[in-house]
Amino acid sequence: MESANTYWADRALLEWQVELGATEAICDAPVDRYDVPAAVVKPKTAPSPVNSIDVSPEKPDAVQVATQAASAAQTLDELSAALGRFDLCDLKKGARNLVFSDGIAGARVMIVGEAPGRDEDLAGKPFVGKAGQLLDKMLAAIGLGRDRADAPVYITNVLPWRPPQNRDPKPDEIAMMRPFLMRHIELAKPELIVIVGNWSCQALLGKRGITRLRGQWTQAADLPALPMFHPAYLLRNPEVKREAWADLLSLKARLRDG
Repeated sequence: MESANTYWADRALLEWQVELGATEAICDAPVDRYDVPAAVVKPKTAPSPVNSIDVSPEKPDAVQVATQAASAAQTLDELSAALGRFDLCDLKKGARNLVFSDGIAGARVMIVGEAPGRDEDLAGKPFVGKAGQLLDKMLAAIGLGRDRADAPVYITNVLPWRPPQNRDPKPDEIAMMRPFLMRHIELAKPELIVIVGNWSCQALLGKRGITRLRGQWTQAADLPALPMFHPAYLLRNPEVKREAWADLLSLKARLRDG
């Protein structure tokens, strides 16, 4: 009877020890688990090896690289080739073709649109879809055309590659493409610029608000410039074609008096 009582008492003590956190039954020396050391000694940190230093190259400044590449181009063909080699714009990865220009270089009028759409991406030329067809009709109404030897126009876009799903250009995309656009204008040598759409105004004038800006002659790239509605906007909002016609007449008068 006495031995049975001793067994259960010893077992209860053992379970109590386990609950207190005991993990070993016998140690070489007694451990006072209630003793708090005066100071906690932090483990020494091993010095970082030299090989662990981050020596990965910094991402290049896309605007600076674009500026250098654009400045080096001495002809429009060289500028197109420089754009083809420029790999810092992600739009290039998803585009089928580089959309550089159309029309006749050296024309008095240079039209700057926003970005290629699906049709332009497939054809590799700006303004060839429905909006482009409307643009051709608008130009023909005042005696201009991209293929007219006597009254040609020259056409390009701010972005040479189509944005996914025709989304709006991003500020960083405009910033890195702007040096190419400015050099494009220098090499094309137009007498005046027609700025088509909000994002073209952002690139060349540093501001948007085409409803407010349209029809008012201003300066861009040190040249006379006329902001106008984008033909795609006219297709969606035919009620503003009257304002677009007034802008075309203003352009015609400027060329006549030029």
